[in-house]
Amino acid sequence: MRYAKRGPLRFTSHRDFARAFERALRRAAVPVAFSQGFTPHPKISYASAAPTGVASEAEYLEVGLQATVDPEQLRLALDAALSPGLDVLDVVVATGGSLAERIEASYWRIELPGVEHAVAQRAVSAFVAADEVQVERMTKQGRRTFDARGAVTRIDVLPPVQTPSGAAEPSCAILELVVRQVTPSVRPDDVLSGLRVVAALEPPVSPRVIRLAQGVLTAQGAIVDPLDADRDGAAIGER
Repeated sequence: MRYAKRGPLRFTSHRDFARAFERALRRAAVPVAFSQGFTPHPKISYASAAPTGVASEAEYLEVGLQATVDPEQLRLALDAALSPGLDVLDVVVATGGSLAERIEASYWRIELPGVEHAVAQRAVSAFVAADEVQVERMTKQGRRTFDARGAVTRIDVLPPVQTPSGAAEPSCAILELVVRQVTPSVRPDDVLSGLRVVAALEPPVSPRVIRLAQGVLTAQGAIVDPLDADRDGAAIGER
């Protein structure tokens, strides 16, 4: 399944979403398969969930079922059972292979209110020119230092937006970037930390971040929806 986190619901933590999704499965009377053992739990697997506070149009999960159901009817039932802002966008029948194995990269958009286009462009140019950019982040294993540059396959500053009158919009630089899945993972806030390291870029207000896509990264730098292999019967991993 592909689902979105929109508006205020982007502040839903992964744990809270998991609880809400399990309740939605029960309300929609979905025949979910359960694990064996003393504490059976529904067979649900999440793939690379976005950080809390980040909006996304491309979150993925897979669910084991006890019986065959119509994918579109399942999508409609679950979407109706979830709160607006947690929206089920696509459901397909899995044909084999692991969904997680098809998540190789993510495509992000970062809006930087109060940052001039030229300032953002200089920072991005410095970031791209660096061989590596060391940043720090607190992880479950404690504070870690890692390279935020190597995982970024593309980063661009979008052209300034013009209003119908021809006047420029208030300063808001917009970055778009493609980041490969690595360990430890490199998140949009890590890239922003890298821009601060190489160019002292300090947005005056909190950035707005949205994940637009994630999936298989092609040799041309495009990202292929991980559900496409199931939808058209292509072999897993086929480019």
